Amino acid sequence: MATTDDKPHILVIVGSTRDGRFGDTVARWFLRRADERADLTFELVDLRDWIFEYYDRPLPATVSEYDEKAQRWAEIIGPADGFVVVTPEYNHGYPAVLKSALDAVYREWNRKPVAFVSYGGWSAGTRAMQQLRQVAIELQMAPIRASVSIQFAQRVFGPDGNPQNPDLFDKAAAALLDDLSWWAHALRQARLATST
Repeated sequence: MATTDDKPHILVIVGSTRDGRFGDTVARWFLRRADERADLTFELVDLRDWIFEYYDRPLPATVSEYDEKAQRWAEIIGPADGFVVVTPEYNHGYPAVLKSALDAVYREWNRKPVAFVSYGGWSAGTRAMQQLRQVAIELQMAPIRASVSIQFAQRVFGPDGNPQNPDLFDKAAAALLDDLSWWAHALRQARLATST
């Protein structure tokens, strides 16, 4: 739920629902870094709680035409000021469940920044991230350049749920959050200015 103060509200979306996934470890680490910020608020959204059917309907003309699940999803996505998508790479792409979540609503994504935290094997999830950037542009989001890419994440993270060599990843997370904050503040002001 969006806050009423002047801090943009960011949803951190866990984009994998597989059994044994590593995404929740990565997301919890990222949220610990994010919660140190005084300029943004954060909320975790786990797609395990939002299993969408493959999208097979025409795009509704109005929000009131969404089906029940899409309407509830719109109520989560719509008030947010930006997004961080935590995604693995499956077979050189991102999970189908994430595509279904992105397709379930449209206007609620528009004119908001999105950043990516990816993880995978040798490529660190970057191929999935690049595909997501293209989808984000079509959804009229603003994908920011700064990102976090974690190669062989299960080897990188220790039993405490933190990277064993945190400096590199903490710096990448800080750069992502700096850019996300700038874009979230700027685009929220622009949305407010054009909605009156």
